[in-house]
Amino acid sequence: MPPKDAAAKAKADAKGKAKAKAKAEKQEEEKDRVQAPDRAAFEEELAKIQEVIDGFQKEQQALAEKIRERSGGKEEFFAQKAELRAQLDEFSAKIDALMERKGDVNKAIGDKRQEGIDMKQQLNKMKKSIGYTSEQEIDERIASIEFKLWTDTITLKEEKTYLKEIAELKKNRPKVSQVNKMEESVQNRDYGAGFKEQIGNINEELALYRDGKRKVQEKLSALMESRKEQMGDLPTIIEKRDGIGKKIAEKVAERNALRDDFRAKEREFNQYLAEQRKARQEKAMEERAARQAEYDKVRRVRAAEKLDEQPHIQEMTLIEQTMLFCKSLVQTKDSEAKEDKKEIAHNNPEGTQVLAKKEDREEFYFVPTAKKKGKSKNKGAKAEGSSKPIKHNAETFRLFDQLKLDAPITTDDIPATLEKLEAQLESYKEKVKQWEEKRDEMKRKILEDGVMPEEEAEKKEEAAGGEGEAANDEEGKEAES
Repeated sequence: MPPKDAAAKAKADAKGKAKAKAKAEKQEEEKDRVQAPDRAAFEEELAKIQEVIDGFQKEQQALAEKIRERSGGKEEFFAQKAELRAQLDEFSAKIDALMERKGDVNKAIGDKRQEGIDMKQQLNKMKKSIGYTSEQEIDERIASIEFKLWTDTITLKEEKTYLKEIAELKKNRPKVSQVNKMEESVQNRDYGAGFKEQIGNINEELALYRDGKRKVQEKLSALMESRKEQMGDLPTIIEKRDGIGKKIAEKVAERNALRDDFRAKEREFNQYLAEQRKARQEKAMEERAARQAEYDKVRRVRAAEKLDEQPHIQEMTLIEQTMLFCKSLVQTKDSEAKEDKKEIAHNNPEGTQVLAKKEDREEFYFVPTAKKKGKSKNKGAKAEGSSKPIKHNAETFRLFDQLKLDAPITTDDIPATLEKLEAQLESYKEKVKQWEEKRDEMKRKILEDGVMPEEEAEKKEEAAGGEGEAANDEEGKEAES
């Protein structure tokens, strides 16, 4: 099979594989595709729900109008109701105040009663401790004991007992009068007659306020009953209106659920689109990276091939041509005569000139100009080794400027110019020699490491700049110290 046919077949096979791969990717993408939500169906379903809500709202508005019609005089009713409520509150406050006063009086009566009970208990206790009701009884007892002591024969112990009893009787004798006074005060004590009168007055006032409150409550009940008769079946209408309100709320919830479901599908579809865009971007980035890698590879190969070209060839050629030009300006007639071939003698008439062959004519880098005629023969007869001016044009000045040299003005400047040109030529030859030594290593760096010559030069310049800055910083610190 010819090479062209084999290449065409390989190319056709590659295209067929690419098409099959693209078809498989498309099928996989269609399989995982998320369908966009149907907005038209969503809007239609939403319109149906809204239509039902609108119907309920119209019915609710009709019921609300009936309620409004039957609710006439509502402000007057609530004003009367508020006034009666205020009166009831006033009566209740006064009744509460009287009940508080009555409680205080009852508490005072209880305190008085308890105080009398305490006094009676204390009186009975004192009576029991004394044992006698009058001073005369105590005196008689003391006299009987003394008589017994004077007349009877008794033991020492009995005598001590009688003497102790006499002392106790004398001690309690003053308390008898105190007990009698206390008993008299207890018998004459006031147990709250004034408080009872206050309780009666409070009860009378309470009866008046309670009667007034009862009358106000009757008025309020009559007002509420008349309002109820006025409203009629209004509670039923209100209940119906509230039921319709619940149905509207259910439909609104259904509408919101439908919207939330549609928005969830939209978010899912948007997320799918975002993932697709991201996948396409990643694929494009991979392809771009592959193209960039291929471009870098080609660039490295070209850079490596470019190293086979000798550098500085233009500069060296320019220097050599300039050196030939400078040397041509200082050649003497003697050197020209040595280089000339053997001349043929021509017997031509005076005033005529023999035309040389074209191949024997000299080629000049600059066309010699005609010599000016001197004013005298002596001035024109100068020595051959004297300095002569050199005429330049714009092109020669540009060439010397490219070499960064000053163009020679006279023939005396030629030797120095030639030395500079030779030095430049040697410098370029040295660079070419270094290039020949480093060429293989540079090729290896380009092809294997991917390091381009210009990038390496930039890194070296940056490193040199960083070292220079560090050195300057160190010098500054030393100067400060």
